[in-house]
Amino acid sequence: MQSAATVLDVLRDRGRRGLPCDELYRQLFNPHLYLLAYGRLYSNDGAMTPGADGETVDDMSLGKIGRIIDALRCERYRFAPVKRVYIEKKNGKLRPLGLPSWPDKLVGEVIRLLLEAYYEPQFSGRSHGFRPGRGCHTALTEVAVNWTGSTWFIEGDLSDCFGSLDHEIMIEILAEKIHDNRFLRLLRGMLQAGYLEDWEWNATLSGAPQGGVASPILSNIYLDRLDKFVETVLIPEYTRGKLRRHNREYQKVQYALLQARKRGDRAEARRLRRRLRCLPTGDPQDPAYRRLRYCRYADLCRPRHKSAYADSWIMPSRW
Repeated sequence: MQSAATVLDVLRDRGRRGLPCDELYRQLFNPHLYLLAYGRLYSNDGAMTPGADGETVDDMSLGKIGRIIDALRCERYRFAPVKRVYIEKKNGKLRPLGLPSWPDKLVGEVIRLLLEAYYEPQFSGRSHGFRPGRGCHTALTEVAVNWTGSTWFIEGDLSDCFGSLDHEIMIEILAEKIHDNRFLRLLRGMLQAGYLEDWEWNATLSGAPQGGVASPILSNIYLDRLDKFVETVLIPEYTRGKLRRHNREYQKVQYALLQARKRGDRAEARRLRRRLRCLPTGDPQDPAYRRLRYCRYADLCRPRHKSAYADSWIMPSRW
């Protein structure tokens, strides 16, 4: 049996090379992946939060891992409905939160490890949410370093992003690279497991549960289409010109400064130098030059324009 690190390294290499995954489901039979998933989950506060069946991380054992693997090997494993609770948002509204059972959390974390290892090398560098080594600080650093001179910003938010993911589109996107029907059926069962509210079962016709372990990576896979569209269509179409034309006002002040120095008028030269520092060398209204910059953090959008002709776009999140 291969170690968890070996399995994930192989998947990363296949993802980096753009090769499909034909036998991903069989990796769910590897107990080392469950031990790695347990190590990542047990210290979280949510590990002691019971789902609909009342189980927590305290019920964990090697025997339970064996029973889960046996059920998966026979394709008898079924995700239980998540327990729905509501948490208050800053604006006073309530956000639904799904609490999976502990076995579902464990299997969901193994699925997340596999999907993240395979898809992470393929994600856009402009995406920062729910990714290892990235976060809101890396998104803000990209804006601070690369978006110099931006003056127009457009902000947008994908309303109810997790709850609005189309299951059929999600499975179609996964099926492009994952040629394993057993794995896709398992994911469909996870998405359509439903939820319990006041002990009444409700169907989940769309979306991934907020609070689900694999929901963040699934949303990134879904929204990667948006990243690729912006990078391959919008940015090439919007970009124009190599350099801005010279700012005429800057040139006028520069010429006046030169004349003041020739006359020996130091006071006027100091005033003009201060004025020169406040002016851009390039014309900010140059219609022949414009740029579009883009950055996404989870599901919130903040695009920004440099002027009427030069734009930038950031998509951070409320998460």
